[in-house]
Amino acid sequence: MATNIPTNTPLQQQIDEFIAEGASWLPTNLLQDLLRPIGQLMNSGAAENALKEGAQAPDFTLPNARGNAVTLSHLLTQGPVIMTFYRGQWCPYCHLALRAYQQALPHMQARGASLVAISPQTPHHSRAMAEKLKLTFALLSDMGNQVARQFGLVFTIDEAVRAAHKQVCADLPAFNGDNSWELPMAGTFLVDQSMSVRLAFVHPDFTRRLDPSVVIARLKELQGEREGPTT
Repeated sequence: MATNIPTNTPLQQQIDEFIAEGASWLPTNLLQDLLRPIGQLMNSGAAENALKEGAQAPDFTLPNARGNAVTLSHLLTQGPVIMTFYRGQWCPYCHLALRAYQQALPHMQARGASLVAISPQTPHHSRAMAEKLKLTFALLSDMGNQVARQFGLVFTIDEAVRAAHKQVCADLPAFNGDNSWELPMAGTFLVDQSMSVRLAFVHPDFTRRLDPSVVIARLKELQGEREGPTT
């Protein structure tokens, strides 16, 4: 399992180690089918349509894992917000990424920021994931990918790849509560209190994730801007 990989290494190294392990036990054809969307997204240039640094983030309200409404603009009254979009409970790369962000959470909170993770799965699955990984930040359910669509992240899994997902227990209609087979590209955004995007990372390869250390470094810069020059 991905969650058994040691956490004292950079996030991308953890993911690369998991990929190497998967290549040793997954059938080659199945692995190729599961990775096929990466090439499709790279060839389409879909990531170029995603929200970029300097843009205004859309406000939104989504349910958390307990079904309670969480609104971006309300969170921003308390400080900057980090949003990381992930695929779902079934995704081992997402397990590794969210676990790494959980480890970094105290450093983010120390700089006045809050963290939310957003996926199209139902609150029930978000709750199960939060409990399994012992996550203390909010997992928000963007059912129908309405918010991800505003961030320019949504794509559709094609018919050939759907069968491969089902073989590895990633039946998206069961997790997401609809038959669209839509997912967000993996992306992480830092939004300041004026709702300006101060950091945007979107990659068509869902095995590439932004290390939390990059977010923390940008938070330090924001903190310096708010506090002004020292005398």
